[in-house]
Amino acid sequence: MANIKSQIKRNLQNERRHQRNKGVRSALKTEAKKVRTTVAEGDADAARERLLEASRSLDKAASSGVLHKRAAARRKSRLAKAVNASSAE
Repeated sequence: MANIKSQIKRNLQNERRHQRNKGVRSALKTEAKKVRTTVAEGDADAARERLLEASRSLDKAASSGVLHKRAAARRKSRLAKAVNASSAE
């Protein structure tokens, strides 16, 4: 355990951020799963709507530092690829 007051505060801040980021990452996984299940059901319009929501969430996570910007771009690309492949069929 830290003895220095500033380090004690930093540890508390890190824990709060960790908990908040964990929730955001969990929500991102849920959004991506919703897109994939909608694609699997074959509903192209609903999949596009879900994709827009997921893309917005990924962008927000990247801008706030929860997710790296290239990781967010990669995930958006993979989701878009799945949606486009399903609508092409």
